[in-house]
This record gives sequence, C-alpha cells and structure tokens, in this order.
Amino acid sequence: MGAPDQANAPQAEEPPEFELRGICKQFPGIKALDDVTFAIRTGEVHMLLGENGAGKSTLMKVLAGAYRPDAGTFLYKGVPVEIGSPAAAQRFGIAVIFQEFSLVPYLDIAQNIFLGREFPGRIPGTIDRRRLYSEARRVLKTIGFDIDPKLPVHTLSIAEQQVVEIAKALSQDARILVMDEPTAALSDRESELLFAMVLRLKAQGVAIVYISHRLAEVFALGDRITVLRDGRKIDSLLPSLTTPDELVKLMTGRIVERTYTRQFLPPGGVVLEVKGLASDHGIAGVNLTVRAGEIVGLSGLAGSGRTEVARAIFGADRATAGEIRLFGDKVPGIPSDSARRGMAMSPENRKTQGLALSRSVQENIVLAGLEKMFPNGMFSPALANRAARSIIGKLRIATPSPRRPMGTLSGGNQQKAVIGKWLNAEAKFFIFDEPTRGIDVGAKAEIFSLLEKLAVRDRAGILLISSERSEIVHLCDRAYVMRGGRIAGELCREELTESNIVRMGMHQ
Repeated sequence: MGAPDQANAPQAEEPPEFELRGICKQFPGIKALDDVTFAIRTGEVHMLLGENGAGKSTLMKVLAGAYRPDAGTFLYKGVPVEIGSPAAAQRFGIAVIFQEFSLVPYLDIAQNIFLGREFPGRIPGTIDRRRLYSEARRVLKTIGFDIDPKLPVHTLSIAEQQVVEIAKALSQDARILVMDEPTAALSDRESELLFAMVLRLKAQGVAIVYISHRLAEVFALGDRITVLRDGRKIDSLLPSLTTPDELVKLMTGRIVERTYTRQFLPPGGVVLEVKGLASDHGIAGVNLTVRAGEIVGLSGLAGSGRTEVARAIFGADRATAGEIRLFGDKVPGIPSDSARRGMAMSPENRKTQGLALSRSVQENIVLAGLEKMFPNGMFSPALANRAARSIIGKLRIATPSPRRPMGTLSGGNQQKAVIGKWLNAEAKFFIFDEPTRGIDVGAKAEIFSLLEKLAVRDRAGILLISSERSEIVHLCDRAYVMRGGRIAGELCREELTESNIVRMGMHQ
C-alpha cells in the first residue's frame, strides 16, 4: 500500500496572528463583554461592527492592555500569552489608533512619531536629530506620505494627524493595527487616501482591525466582518456572503430603514435671519434664513466655513460684522444670551464642546435649562432627577443611572444627551453640527426621527451641518452651500441633489 498523496492531504489552517478567546468584562451595572472570541489574521482587514455601546471599544482596549478582562485568554500564533498592560500588548506588535489622537500639538511630526524613543546623540543627554528626521521620513515613505517631518502637528489637518498616528504605530513595529472610526472626521478625498494606505499596509502583511459605522467602507475594504451586540459576538462572516441590510439587522436585532425620508410641510414664520455675517475665522457676507418647521442644510467641502458660521450665529466666535435676529429680535452674540432666547447649539466636537464628560448624565442634561427650571434660584435635586429621567426615557439614552459619568457612555448616547439638554431647556431653534458623526445606523435613525419631530411636531427651526451629503438631501427642506467662507448659493427642495451640492461647492 503506497504512501498517501501529500498534495491532496488536508492542510491544517494556520493559527491567527492573534486571538482573543472567551473574553468577559464587567463594569458596575453593565456587562460590557460576554464570552467574546475574536481572531486577527495577518494581511487581513477585519471589520468590527456594532451599535454604540455594543462593546467594540471595550474589546479593543482589552486587546491593547488598557483593560484587564475578567475572564478569557489571549493566543499569539496559537500559543497562550498574557497581556496585562499596554507595554505588554506593544511587545506583540499591537497598536490602537483611537478617535481622540494622542499627539502633542506643538511638537513636530518626527518628535511625535518617536516620542519617548528618541535616538541618543554622541554627547550624553542629547538627541541625534539627523537620525530622528531621517527615520521619520523612512517610516512616512513606507505608507506613501510625503511631508516634511519638521512640521508642527498643530498645523496639520485631521487626516494628516491620523497618518502621523499610523506612522507612530508602525515605527514601533506594529503588526496589528486597530483603527477606530478613522474616516469620521475626513472628507471624501481624505478618506480615499486613507483607504489606499490601508490597502498598502495590508499588502505589507499588517493585520488591521477596522471599526466603522459606514457600511460602504465595510464592503470596500473588509476581508472579514465580526458583529457585536450588547457585549456578545453575534456572528463572524465574509462580506461576499452578506448584505448591508443583513448586517444592520445583526447589529440592532431589528430591521432599520437605512434610507430616511421625512414629511415636508409648508414652513412658518422666520425664526432665524442672518445678514452680512462675518468673523475673524474666515467667513464674510453670510446671509441666510431659517423658518419654523424647516430643516435647512448648510453644506460644502471641509474647510468651507460651515462650522465657523454656526459658531458665529450662536456667539461662540465673535462676529465682526453683520446682524443676527432670532424671532425678530437682534441677538448680541453671547452664548448665554443665545441660549436664554431659545437657541441651541449641538457642536461638531461633542466631547470637548458639548458635554462635561466628568460630570453625571443628569448634570449634563439639566445644565442648559437651570434658569428655566429654577427661576427663583433654589435648586431641587428631585426635580432635576425627574427632568433627567424624562429626557433619558424620551431619547432612549442607554445608561444604568442618571448619575453615571457622561464620559462612560457610548458616542451615540453622548450625542443624544447633547440634544436632550437643549430639549430640557425648551429651545425653539437648533443648530446641529455633524450630529451623526461617529454613531451607528440605529442611533442615526433615532436622531433623524428626532429632527423630524422637532421640525414637524414642535415647529422648531433647524440649521443642519453634515459632511454626509445624503443626509442633507434626505432631511432638508432646502440648503445653502458654502465655498471659501461665503454662501455660494441656495438649493430649493427640487434642486437638492448630491451632484448639485458638489457642483456648487467646488471652486470654479
């Protein structure tokens, strides 16, 4: 009897580069991870999906050594290992790039890449700067990024800062790179450059874990998909064997309409009128109006001045010219006065500008409405608690208690809390700057529904800024398009298409 044909013998599958098996993690009042297994393979882009609060960030913090799991094991190339600290994770080539970058703004690119790992010079206590910058250029070249490493980080765009974070990770021989919502703050062009970089890293054998709420990215880049829901792994599957709608159902446990259309009613009287608005932040000659019951879009390319207009209207930035009228009355341009008159501002960066993360959910919700709730100046904890619980219930904010620190909530629930504090303050005009950035499809649908209720049922006026042109098209009664700090034109409902927004927003 001859020897078996080795060519036809079944090949044992090579173990993953790294595997988390049976991971559990509990915090007071919440089970963040429940028996989660997650495999990471060399040269593979593994998409990690789930609603806000599903456990994605917690799982990655366990992988990075920032959290110790309550149960579970780690395997490196099939061999059990221990990860009890970020330094231990780094020894296995694991690096995580979170949404909030860990860069030092006033150091240059090279100094940030090699911070704490500088090359010693010939004289003790000095740094070999020539090697520092040559090594920085080498690392940047490997990811196709041609930029002067002597540039200060604070002068870079968000996309460029993200590349510096990637270069920093690769300079530490990272073989497993976790990217948390990497395109959340990027323009379409910047996102395309990032995708090219991801594919280049993949070709170099780097394993990439990619967290995203954008399903188009999942199918464009992903080799494998894992879905988490309520701290549990629901499924792990290939992009070719699923659809966007199936993924949404796996993430949410229900059918969610991904394309949103709203009811459009004739608008009421003018709520906001802006004439000739200018500020020191690059905007000039801005004229716009918002009527009761309208959602008015403010669109344009990144850097066109959208956020600067919103901040000047609310009074966060000083207006140098022009006039702002709210319900017919001139607004002096002071945030506290704007809020007192019924104006609300949901800023682009909710973490640093919209919330006090170290304070409780309850404190954040009642803060903007303190004067209305307690006109005599006497604070009532019971009334504050009832008001907070009412908003939490109305907006379905996922928190075990109103006293939970705001910083422990997911991004989507934090965004709901920003909106909730202005609902509690009984605002009648709302500015929403990127309200769905970094949140999942289920939470997006809830926020879209909330905006429609504010406009249709409450007849509030809304100014909506979004980099997602489809949101402007589907949600807005009409839209202004900005270019170079000025209003380039206005699109009525019939003209409001993505192609018209792009055409009007491009420099001509």
